Amino acid sequence: MGIVAKHKRARFDYQIGDTIMAGLVLTGPEVKSCRVGQIGIAGAYVVFEKGIPLLRGASIAAYKYAATVEHEPKRDRTLLLRKSDITKIKKALDEKGVTVVPLEVHAGRTVKILLGLAKGQKRHDKRQKMKEKDIKKRLRKGEDY
Repeated sequence: MGIVAKHKRARFDYQIGDTIMAGLVLTGPEVKSCRVGQIGIAGAYVVFEKGIPLLRGASIAAYKYAATVEHEPKRDRTLLLRKSDITKIKKALDEKGVTVVPLEVHAGRTVKILLGLAKGQKRHDKRQKMKEKDIKKRLRKGEDY
């Protein structure tokens, strides 16, 4: 299974704790669309409705060779998780400032999504991270700091 989509800013905007791999409930054309990389997960998050975990905000484009014309790109999609993972996510969401964000989408025979338990970062933390990254980059090049 290869990575077909990545949420590039997630690791910059959030501190990622545990990661969990989950399956997605999709229709046939949506699976084919995911395999060719027509999925966007930036801005998506996980919510619980009636005890069922849902991925909200992910966008899957319509598959251009599909016979059906009815397609809702931003609909809520059910996540397939173990019971232990569901309880772990529910406990994490009860804490203040914690959310569950998708990090990567893997597609092959099945479509799976890597979820991260994320806590938001402050602006000064982001600046510090950028400063450290710049220092490491300069040291690798051999420049004086």
